[in-house]
Amino acid sequence: MKKLLIALSFLMAIASFSSQAQAGSAQFLLDARTGEVLASENPDSPNHPASLTKMMTLYMTFDAIRRGQLSWDSPVPFSKYAATRPPTKLRVKAGDKITVREAVLGMIVQSANDAAAAMAEKLGGTEEQFAAMMTKKARALGMSRTTFVNASGLPDDRQITTARDMSTLGIVLLRDFPEEYKLFNTKSFAFRGRTINGHNNLMYRYKGMDGIKTGYTNASGYNLVSAVKDGNRRVIGVVMGGRSAASRDKVMEKLIAGNIAKASGGSKLLASIAASGNIDIARLGDEIPVPAPRQDAIAAVIGMAKSTPVDATRYGNAYAKPVELATASIASDVPALSPEAQATDAAQPTKVGKARGWQIQIAAASSAQAAMELLADARAKVGAALDGHDTYTEAVTLDGSTFYRARFTGFGSKEQARMACDKLVKNRYDCVLMPSRG
Repeated sequence: MKKLLIALSFLMAIASFSSQAQAGSAQFLLDARTGEVLASENPDSPNHPASLTKMMTLYMTFDAIRRGQLSWDSPVPFSKYAATRPPTKLRVKAGDKITVREAVLGMIVQSANDAAAAMAEKLGGTEEQFAAMMTKKARALGMSRTTFVNASGLPDDRQITTARDMSTLGIVLLRDFPEEYKLFNTKSFAFRGRTINGHNNLMYRYKGMDGIKTGYTNASGYNLVSAVKDGNRRVIGVVMGGRSAASRDKVMEKLIAGNIAKASGGSKLLASIAASGNIDIARLGDEIPVPAPRQDAIAAVIGMAKSTPVDATRYGNAYAKPVELATASIASDVPALSPEAQATDAAQPTKVGKARGWQIQIAAASSAQAAMELLADARAKVGAALDGHDTYTEAVTLDGSTFYRARFTGFGSKEQARMACDKLVKNRYDCVLMPSRG
């Protein structure tokens, strides 16, 4: 009996291991114009990102350049830790330096782990601190199922993501850094007398594919995120858990070829990103506290995480009506109040009358006053696109805590609201587009 129990336990362990490994296999194809999901298989199953992680490291690098924290020629020193990261790598010695441009190209073309670690230390002090910054940014972008613990994607059981989250990251790279994104199409670059060639083979032979990133570890299988443009259609594809590079590429090729005709034409990318079946950029992550006032709060849009699914025909609306849940109840709409009035009236919200047209949400904050300050800052920076539009907050209670959505309302058409969203995004705000209730 004892031997039988041991044998059964062994078989159960094998079955469990096999199931977990298979669960990592996923496919996802997203229309980057509308947010419609064109094809999907296990989109929210956890998997290890492997070198897809470098997409976020690159996003953080591009953002630092845009903010003036770095330049393309800034030196990136290599510590002993960075220099000893395992291949693939640029093989830079400890104590040596390269430029930001070389580090970026190293990550894109060669998927250099040493360059990723060095950039992490440059921006975060340590790779651990930088990984925490990466995770916070991921949650701010709506990647609620992603956790980073290093900058390269080297194996770590704690580093997880999903195909849906990786599609979100692909779109924000395109949307936020359109010029920098072009570097993902680099096939080779010269580095210290060597020519370093890329290995994103499908991109080099598939018409219209101009990025983004491959990844592989034993735990993750073969991963790929691809951006493809076909005329005025634009899609983002994700394949995770492939058995080989060749089979992964075939799956991606079939995924795109079989579904891209369903995509909508246009010239704009999403102002918001799909997450859990909803358009939901800057959603509040489970492990990220809602920031207090001003700019930090733009990363805390909350409340759409627990919403009804969005039909494909409504996806462009970037809105799903919240449902009444025990852990997520919505208070009545709160008109915009002066800071003086908020002290007495915020606790007793007054219902807003029927709103017409369209509205946009830029953030959620921990107090009504903080939400109002965010709205005031946004109006001052964006100007004409928000002039004449009303502001209001909406109180939302989630797991016993109350937060305040910051919104502009009174847009006469969807296009007018979208134009305001475009202006906000250019000024480094997040924006969710939705029809007014009522």
